[in-house]
Amino acid sequence: MALLDHEAIYEAYKSEAKPVVTIDDSKGAFDADGNSVTLDQSKIDAARTSLNAAAAAVKYQTDRKGGTGLEKTGTYYDEIGNQLDMLYKDIVAGKLDTTGTWATHIKAVKDANPKP
Repeated sequence: MALLDHEAIYEAYKSEAKPVVTIDDSKGAFDADGNSVTLDQSKIDAARTSLNAAAAAVKYQTDRKGGTGLEKTGTYYDEIGNQLDMLYKDIVAGKLDTTGTWATHIKAVKDANPKP
């Protein structure tokens, strides 16, 4: 038997009168009373789509902020103080348009991390 998508099954059946509380890849899904729950693949697929969308949204936000680790990798927004300094220097230089340092910085981050 193929491995079941535990996370999607729990998500798909969490609002049921008797939600799935146990999953065994070889035996199936069960409620709190130990009764077998008949799984509907379309319901599981919809839950997987929803979970993937939620994960993509979190990844999108995390990537733009430089990740969750101590070392920032990729293209991310600079600290707000540095962004304000970029804006000030752009104003003084008369570059408060798309050619300014701040605008090009923000565009690079948005281009590198498109919305899902």
